[in-house]
Amino acid sequence: MLNTIVVTTALPLGFSSFVTNVGVKDTTKDFTVVMADGPCSAAGVFTQSRFAGPSVVISRRNVADLSARAVVVISKNANVATGDEGMRHAEEVTSSVAAALGLNSSEVLIASTGVIGRLYPIENIRAGIASLPFPLPDNDADDVARGIMTTDTVHKISSATIAGSAARVVGVAKGVGMIEPNMATLIAMVFTDAQVEPQKLNDIFRGVINKTLNCVSVDTDTSTSDTAIILASGAAGAVADDALTTALQSVLLDLTKAIARDGEGAETLIEVTVDNARDAEQAKTVAKSIVNSPLVKTAVHGADPNWGRVAMAVGKCSQYTDIDQEKVIIRFGAQEVYPTRVDESGLAQLSQYMRGDDVTIHVSLQTGSATATVWGCDLTDGYVRINADYTT
Repeated sequence: MLNTIVVTTALPLGFSSFVTNVGVKDTTKDFTVVMADGPCSAAGVFTQSRFAGPSVVISRRNVADLSARAVVVISKNANVATGDEGMRHAEEVTSSVAAALGLNSSEVLIASTGVIGRLYPIENIRAGIASLPFPLPDNDADDVARGIMTTDTVHKISSATIAGSAARVVGVAKGVGMIEPNMATLIAMVFTDAQVEPQKLNDIFRGVINKTLNCVSVDTDTSTSDTAIILASGAAGAVADDALTTALQSVLLDLTKAIARDGEGAETLIEVTVDNARDAEQAKTVAKSIVNSPLVKTAVHGADPNWGRVAMAVGKCSQYTDIDQEKVIIRFGAQEVYPTRVDESGLAQLSQYMRGDDVTIHVSLQTGSATATVWGCDLTDGYVRINADYTT
């Protein structure tokens, strides 16, 4: 019998990790810590929800100076809408992890995701932190990606080497439902050993997020716990800004598509591009209107090339009075379906196309020269079943 060789992705230089189960909800891994050997340039982008959880409040505060040393993630419990006690528990987690790692609590970021309205099982978590090994023994990014999963069916990870250097970017993410970010996604963590000035890292990170994680939607619902962070150890030396941007774009785009493809109950990845728009905001708003439409999503699921639903989704963006239905062009894949009509044979071919794993919808507005692309998934009975049964 042949031995199976398992290849894992290592974290970049200067980072170590530990992933375990502490009994948050079940026996799967639910407690993840990643630590840097020294101070890091850092940046974070967080949910705009008015029900933001303690993890968001603490991490937003701790990364405000654009530096951090470690991040702890608790999965399967969001600890949101849990009042002062929930905040005390989150503060205790960060301070206890910091003490175990020899850090100040202000150097530790925290993220949580899972059921809303339930306190951490704090006694279990205390016991887990008491057993936290130091130094952290691992550097397995795949294990980090698995440790942050909730209802994800696969772990989500991507890596890239920064051109002109030996520096790497490694990103992990989780998220399959409650995905309509106004900033990022449920949890995304990016690590790099590139040396980069904190404000420059913040600017690059936010710019890339706006074109990737901020362009994904599963169900139009913005999470209370959205957290995206990046830590740069500097261990591999300086890199060119444009090369870092390119590598980060590649990693976050991979994660964005993985989130959309793994949407709860999803069977088809939907990519919507809107071009020839007045500006980037108009292009993105119209694209999101299309990808978020339940009627478009169900049409894709049923392999029905019903372009009228796309026209509806464009038309309901009524704030844009410069959109003229006589000038709009709609395509499924490369096939124009409006205003040039498709005969029955052509519709049958499009239906076959829509049975594939990926479906592209392309709309040209003819109001300008801007473009935006967003990603989502079809709407299935599986989504309803998963969310109907979620807390039980």
